Amino acid sequence: MNTLALYPGSFDPITYGHLDILERAANLFQHVVVTVAVNKEKRGVFSGDERVALIKECLEGKEWAVNVEVDQFTGLLVNHAKKLRAKTLVRGVRQISDFEYEFRMALTNKRLAPEVDTIFLMPDEEFTFISASLVKEIAYWDGELRSFVPDNVAAALKKKFKK
Repeated sequence: MNTLALYPGSFDPITYGHLDILERAANLFQHVVVTVAVNKEKRGVFSGDERVALIKECLEGKEWAVNVEVDQFTGLLVNHAKKLRAKTLVRGVRQISDFEYEFRMALTNKRLAPEVDTIFLMPDEEFTFISASLVKEIAYWDGELRSFVPDNVAAALKKKFKK
């Protein structure tokens, strides 16, 4: 039985939906590594190091997060999974459009690394509409972020988008 799962994503920024999926994964696996994908070609709001720090702050004091660690990677996710000897990837699926994309990615990853499986978790209903791009749009226009992201993330977004 595999006890290590990777929860990969850009997490730019991490939202309550991401944290909901992470908590579910932490309850299913002995150890979960949140893996922040860093693509040098894409310009995110936050650097990889900033995203890792924000996620770690979000996990402070959470009992369910004692078996969670945060790292970052560049390159193919399956290569990172092999390096860590993880056999499971956890992906959140909010709606049908997410599933179509994630299904293609899971099949591609399976072709590249047959020993690595992908499981899909649905967030709680209240988080199904939240996306990082929506959160960034709200932050850009100085909207209220309280119901989308933790306070530390909202503060960091406000600082980034200060006009």
